[in-house]
Parts: sequence; C-alpha cells; structure tokens
Amino acid sequence: MVPSNLRYAKTHEWAKLEGDTVTVGITKFAIEQLTDVVYLEIKKDVGDAVAAGDEFGEIESVKAVSGLYAPVGGKLLAINKKIVADPASIGSDPYGAGWIIQLKVESPAGLNQLLTPEQYEKQIASEAH
Repeated sequence: MVPSNLRYAKTHEWAKLEGDTVTVGITKFAIEQLTDVVYLEIKKDVGDAVAAGDEFGEIESVKAVSGLYAPVGGKLLAINKKIVADPASIGSDPYGAGWIIQLKVESPAGLNQLLTPEQYEKQIASEAH
C-alpha cells in the first residue's frame, strides 16, 4: 500500500507538497526492486533550478544504477545529507526520513501531472508481474 497523501512519478519518485515546498524521495517499490542500496549521488546543488523530468541524481544498488528524476520543477532547497552519507538507510523509512531532496515550487499545480496513489498502485501491480 502506498501512502495516500503523496503523488507519484512513473519513474518511482514520490512528491509531498507542504506550502510551496515539495519533498521528493523514491518509493518502497523502487527500493525493493533495487535491493541493497550502496550509493546515492545528487548531481545538483542547493539553489539550482530543476525542471520536471530532470535527472537530479543517481541511486546505485548491488544490482543496478538508476537515475533519479524530479517529479516537479523548482529550485533545489535542501539535500538530505544523512541519506547521501548512509544510502542503505533509505529503505528503513522511504516516505519519511528517507526523503532525498526538497524543492521550492513556483506552481503547486505541477503535482497534478503526477500519478494519484491509485494510479501508482496500478502501475506497480503491472510491473511486478
């Protein structure tokens, strides 16, 4: 079951809007597909503009390296340095302490382009087979 208070990108990032700040992470499903996360790199700096769909980083597991994509556009406000320093910990709380970046958004309407929890549940059900 995915959290109902979030929106989801088809690339398995989640977005949570609070005021004009969007917190971004990756879903539990994505972490389970990757298995053991060993490395996380953020390719942007605080203050950088990030467009929706931009690759802002990479996550690496023992199985694969995957890009991390911004679900919405905005200005990079914060990077979760604890997750970068200890990427394996992302799996213990992917929707809370495991957040990756925060963006200041100009228009929260960008979240309307993302999948609802129900739509994301359907997507991962089709990918799990």
